[in-house]
This record gives sequence, C-alpha cells and structure tokens, in this order.
Amino acid sequence: MSSIQDSHFDLFHLPARYSLDLDALEHAYRTVQAQVHPDRFAAAGEAQKRVAMQWATRANEAYQTLRDPLKRATYLLSLRGVDVGASENTSMEPAFLMQQMEWRERVEDAADARNVGELMALHQELRDEERARFDRLSALLDNGADQPAAEAVRQLMFLERVAGEISRQIERLEH
Repeated sequence: MSSIQDSHFDLFHLPARYSLDLDALEHAYRTVQAQVHPDRFAAAGEAQKRVAMQWATRANEAYQTLRDPLKRATYLLSLRGVDVGASENTSMEPAFLMQQMEWRERVEDAADARNVGELMALHQELRDEERARFDRLSALLDNGADQPAAEAVRQLMFLERVAGEISRQIERLEH
C-alpha cells in the first residue's frame, strides 16, 4: 500500500495527468477499498480500525476528486504548484465577461417571464459550452499550459454556477 500522504494519482497507481481512464480509476478505487474497508478490520484493535477508517476516507476523497473533471483539474494544478484562486482571482478575458453578463441577463429574463423552455434551452447551451471548454482544458493541462488552464478552470466554475442557478429556476417554476 502507498503512503497515506501520496497523491490521489499515486494512491490508485494512475498517471498524474488530466486525461484519465475512468474505468481504470473505478477498478483501482474498488481494489483499494477492498484492502482498507473497515469491515475487514472488525476484529482488529482500535488503532488498526482507526487506520483502516483513515485509509477508506482517503480513498473516497481521492476517488471523488479524480472522477470529477473540474475537481481533477484543480487538484492537478495544485500538485503543480498552481493555485486556481477561484475566490480571489476573478480576472477573466473580456469576451468571457461579456458572455457571462449575457447569460445572467437571459436567465433573469426567462425566470421573470416564467419561460421554462428558454431556461432549458439556455441550460443546454451552457452544457455544450462546458463540453467544449473541458476539451480545451484537457489539452492545456496535458500540454503543461498551467496558467491558461487555471483561467479555464475558473471559467468552468462560473459555468457550473450558472447552470446550477438555471436548474434551481426550472425546479422553482415547475413546482
């Protein structure tokens, strides 16, 4: 077994890169979980039970991080010494800022008009935009362009927030 301090990638014996074989991740996670699951240590002493619980928690955390594309990108950048700085670094390219304002206005207008169809169309538009941006993010990360990748992560975080707001508005209007 690896050290509990190893990277998430090392824990699962996967290459530290953004493009990841999700089936291999799933298999590696199940293998680690089978080795450290607390039920295997039911008859063990308290110290061994605690260690097993720490390993199981660590494996769950690593798995949740690596299977989520945005969390994986943020984590990979942190391993490379790049802080995405989502809360304090809000600078983005002007074209994206303009697009943000347009999306927010469209969400507000559609919600005010109680237009679920428009909200659903906008939600799909954002998801399509996310897919394209995730493809770009993958290329940036796998080519070591860390600073542009950090900005791409911040933009994707914004897109996720807007998509979440749209989902909440749709739910509110449908009930």
